[in-house]
Order: sequence, then C-alpha cells, then structure tokens
Amino acid sequence: MGCSFEQRRRLHILLPLFIGSVLAYLDRVNIAYAALTMNADLKLTPGQFGMGAGIFFAGYVLFEIPGALIAERWSPRVWLARIMVTWGIVSALMAFIKTPWQFYAVRFLLGAAEASYYPVAYASVIPRWFSPGERPRAIAGMLASLQLSAIVGAPLAGWLLGVSPFGLKGWQVLFILEAIPAFVFGILLYFWLADWPAEATWLTDAEKKKLTEECLRDAARIRAARSYTVAQALRSPDVLRLCAIYFLWITGFWGFNYWMPTVLQEVSGWSALSIGWALVIPMTLSLAGMLLVAHSSSRTGEKRWHGAIPMFLGAAGMGIGSFIHTPAANLVLVCITAIGVYSAFGVWWSYPTSFLSGAAAAGAVGLINSCGNVGGYVGPYFTGLIRDLTGSFQAAYVSLAALLLCAGLLMLTLRREEPPGAPDIRDPRHGDSRSHQGNERRTCFLPIGSICPSGRCRRFRRE
Repeated sequence: MGCSFEQRRRLHILLPLFIGSVLAYLDRVNIAYAALTMNADLKLTPGQFGMGAGIFFAGYVLFEIPGALIAERWSPRVWLARIMVTWGIVSALMAFIKTPWQFYAVRFLLGAAEASYYPVAYASVIPRWFSPGERPRAIAGMLASLQLSAIVGAPLAGWLLGVSPFGLKGWQVLFILEAIPAFVFGILLYFWLADWPAEATWLTDAEKKKLTEECLRDAARIRAARSYTVAQALRSPDVLRLCAIYFLWITGFWGFNYWMPTVLQEVSGWSALSIGWALVIPMTLSLAGMLLVAHSSSRTGEKRWHGAIPMFLGAAGMGIGSFIHTPAANLVLVCITAIGVYSAFGVWWSYPTSFLSGAAAAGAVGLINSCGNVGGYVGPYFTGLIRDLTGSFQAAYVSLAALLLCAGLLMLTLRREEPPGAPDIRDPRHGDSRSHQGNERRTCFLPIGSICPSGRCRRFRRE
C-alpha cells in the first residue's frame, strides 16, 4: 500500500464524509441564495420564507434519532448512501414548487430525507476509526465542508441565478444542478465507505487488529466509568445540558445563515453575484477559525473554553452588526459572526463520545442534533416574523445574539476533560484503581474538592 496509514484513513473515511457533507450543506442552504429572486417570483413574504426555511428541521427532527439508531445497529454505510440518494431526489423537486404550501411540503421532505446524516457520522463512523484524542481534528476536518460548500456555493449560486435555460428561472436551475451530485455520490458512497475496520480492504491485518482493539478499548473505558443504555443516555443531565446549548447555538446559527445574503443585500444594494463573491470572505475566515480551534483543543484536551469563546465572538458580531448600515463595516461584522458560529463545531461533536459509546452515543447525538434542529426551525422563522412585524432585522439579530451569549455561558458549565494521554495513576487512598487516562471519572473517598497526591485527580463526588 503506497499511502501511509493516516493518509488511507483520511482518504477512505474522512473524504467520503467530507464530500457528503459538502453536498448536504449545498442542498440545505441553497434556499438562502435562491431567496434573492425566488421570493419575488413566488410572492413569498419574509414570514413565509422563514417558515419554509425552518420547516426543513421539523422533518429532520422526527427522523433523526430513529435514523441514528438504525444506522448504528445495522449499517452506517448503507444508511448514509440511502440518505444521499433520497435527498438528491427531493432537492430537485424544489425547482417545481409554485405555492407556499408546496414550498413547506418539499422542505419538510428534504429534512426527513437528510435526517441523521451528521449524527451517524459523529457517533457511528468516526469513533470506529479515530481515538478520542483524534476526534476533534477529524470532525473539524469533516466539517470544514460547511465553509467550503459556502465558498464554492455562494458565487456559483449567484451566477446560476442569472441563468435561464429552457425557460427555467435561475433559482430552478440552482436546485436541479445542485441535486444531481447528491444522488450520484450516494451510489458511490455505498461502495467507498466501510462499516468496520475488519471489513476495510485497504488496511493490513495488523492495522485492522489495532483499530478494532482501540475501538473495543475505548468502549470498555466508557463503560467502566458508567455504562449507559439508550434510555439512560437520553435523560442524562449531561446530555440534556448539551441539548439546551445546541438549541441556543443553532437557533442563532441558522437565523444568521439563512438570512445573511438577504440582510447583506438590503444593507449594500449589491447584486446576487456580488453577494455570492462577498460571502466567500467570511466563510474562508470561519474555516480557518474552526480548524485552529479544533487543533488547539486536540493538543490541550480542553473543550469548554474552546466552545464558549467562539459563541461570545458570534454574539458580539451579530449584535453589533444589526446597528451597522455601512456595507464594508457590515461585511466585517458578518465575518466576525461567521467565525464565531462555525469555529466550535469540531470540538463540540467530540464531547458526547467522550462519555458515551455505541447505541447510547448514537441516540444521544441524535437527540442533541434534533434539539439543534428545532432551533434551526425557530431561528429562520423568528427572524422572518420579526422582519414582517417591524420592517427591520435589528430586533431579531439582537435576540439571536443573546441566545449565542447564553450558549457560550452554558458551555462553561460542562464538566472539565482530562488532557488526552494522561498517565495511568493509582493511589491506595482511592476507592478503586481504575486509570485516570482520558475522560474517566474516579470514585474517590478523599474530601470534596481535594486533589490527590498525583496532582491530577480532582474529587468529583463523595460516596
């Protein structure tokens, strides 16, 4: 095998997930660019557009947890391929809508078709191939697709909106052309991805054994700290806190993303093509920010501040930006907001799998993502509704900024993580002799808040 183990792992695991995510994000947010001309053609009000943009997440939420559990217990590879084929078909139907209700129906179906793509990738695929310490960078590498799809998709959408072949409107061409790759790649993915290291033809026998043992060891480590059933994971206080944080974050995230082109056009008066090219700048900067944050988190093992600081930055950019009406200055604040709302993703999705594994992790990640997707409905709809009622986006953006601020503060309440690779430390005064390595929590008889002689084990609870 000519490539190194790391290169082959990225080629056969991260690259297909990355490409699938690029296509998913293109088909999810092309509506934001289509709105620049589609809303006038279909006579959609801001409230109706916000409803249609957000109702995508209602379909997503209904099928998220069942889809994640099916994939974990059956085959992530087959499930991801099914997702891509069906969402490609449904996305193309967007080109033929004529009424608000057709708009709502197709957006709902698109959400149902795409449901569980990301939870399956985070909880069922990546943990089988990457250790806990490697996951932040692996997930950030996959999620670089979000910004890349915007970097490519924004100017492409701006150009396609000005094209009218065969009597079609530009927004219709946009939906059709961006749906075809998803359908084709879904078929390719079925043959590209492997479910388990033991099934990978591109690994040596020694590499298969190493990855399988690492996967089993990580699952055993998590079970030793605490073994969760799916039901226990779904009502765990840690999981419910993550759900609340993600709801607040994603309400702001999608309120910003779906309305960003329209808001910038109102402020600047630029053409659709100019808007598309202008938005390459914030997406490129946010990509650099996400990779930097993920690298720093993987190196230090710290997650809370690596998630909270971007939220504070996004809140500042969105809140201040709502009062700025100079095009260049507004674009600067769009850049700050984009860096904030995107940068924490790689760190974020490594957190649930630090204390959950298997079906419990799949179900919990599905629940967390579902709560975020409820926010994905609330954010765009709320923003459009406020625009209808007040004639301005200002009140909506200030409210969304407050939600991002709350998300950042809640992130600081998450439990601290041990640095990856912490040494195996045992002390006779502890109630057991399990390793402190990774994220394990010790049962200990030292007084509350005390530090063991090693200097690494902080007392979590008293027996």
